[in-house]
Amino acid sequence: MLIFIQNILAFFAKKIIKKYKPEIIGITGSLGKTSAANAIFAVLSAQYNVRQNMKNYNNEIGLPLTVINRPSGGKSPWKWLKVFKKALSLIIFKARDYPEILVLEMGADIKGDIDYLINIAQPTIGVLTAISETHLKPTNPKAKSDEVWFKDIKGVLREKEKIVTRLPKDGYAILNFDDENVMSVKDRIKTKIITYGFNEGANVRASELLLSGLEEEFCETQSQWDCKTWGTNFKVSYNGANVPIFLPHCFGQQQIYAALAGIAVGLAKGLNLVSIADALRQYKPAKGRMNLIAGIKHTLIIDDTYNSPAAKAAIAALEVIKIINLPEGKRKIAVLGDMLELGERSGAAHREVGLKVAELGLDNLVTVGQESLATAEAAKEAGLRDSQVASFDDSDKAGIFVQNLIQPGDLILVKGSQGMRMEKIVKEIMAEPQKAKELLVRQTEGWENR
Repeated sequence: MLIFIQNILAFFAKKIIKKYKPEIIGITGSLGKTSAANAIFAVLSAQYNVRQNMKNYNNEIGLPLTVINRPSGGKSPWKWLKVFKKALSLIIFKARDYPEILVLEMGADIKGDIDYLINIAQPTIGVLTAISETHLKPTNPKAKSDEVWFKDIKGVLREKEKIVTRLPKDGYAILNFDDENVMSVKDRIKTKIITYGFNEGANVRASELLLSGLEEEFCETQSQWDCKTWGTNFKVSYNGANVPIFLPHCFGQQQIYAALAGIAVGLAKGLNLVSIADALRQYKPAKGRMNLIAGIKHTLIIDDTYNSPAAKAAIAALEVIKIINLPEGKRKIAVLGDMLELGERSGAAHREVGLKVAELGLDNLVTVGQESLATAEAAKEAGLRDSQVASFDDSDKAGIFVQNLIQPGDLILVKGSQGMRMEKIVKEIMAEPQKAKELLVRQTEGWENR
């Protein structure tokens, strides 16, 4: 049944794209796809009629649904009939307001995924955000043969690089200059290239990063945080021009990389830096991606619970809380869940994160899951005392522990893979749990019943 639906959706999506001819901007990578898509949407929607992925619709089912602009039918045949009816209507009749540009995330869990998606929606601008050891072959793979899994990071790169190596000759490849795996594909690209990053040599380069708005006492409610001016300032340079940019209500290098991808796409579309900088003030990070949440006991939570696909992502989040200055006596606490789908790299990756926790001098570490026991052990080996580290099997038990651990003025980072349900910990310690559906990821009835 699922394959039948998938094939029909692909057929309809191709027909719709052929009829309306929207420009396709395709985004892939191991990290930062959604944040980059949000930034690109913010930049382009100031000038164009733009649509981006609905929810996290970035696979063989989700991408066509975004093209059609309808949610999944789930297990209901009647809802799928409504999706097909909408698609047929778009094909038979002329929709006046169909988007000029589709900003589409393209995920790749196994070999061939990017091939499938670009066959439906061929990008003219391709964005490659970062490559890491994600979606590697599970220890006990189910349902799929061994041949389809990525065995190592090179396999991940070979699949995801297709977003930029298979562009039309008049297209643009947007590359993360700071990621050596991304830049290794540069010589295989036959189109124009714009690179972005912090390192010298990037075409679109960020510098002078400054976090602002946490200098005073933490807010007690979410409304107070929402009304307060806080965020990230940085300067961007391109072709000799320098423009200051402020991202309101955004923290962390991850958000800067997303903004840089948006800037690069805007430049590829002929927009100027000043108008791009102004448009980026509308950029908002998605739920569960380095969002500030008011915590109980007058604490502050950094909610990064959407996912933790690789050690690189966890370390980036840890480095953000390191540079936030707290009054003397206040603590920084990392609550980290398992990073899943890392295959044989899992043990080494979790240890790497634990070593970073100790290196940064964080005050407490709480881990969730069996894989993260390696994180806890590595942190203790590198200098954290036993009293500073606690480990739990699941997020429910960890949430109760963290609730008792935290004290006024503490800063708490919560991060882990989707399957670890780390958002439950945030809900346990947030000052206004009644706002969970508004602020946190995975708050639908389907998720809550899992």
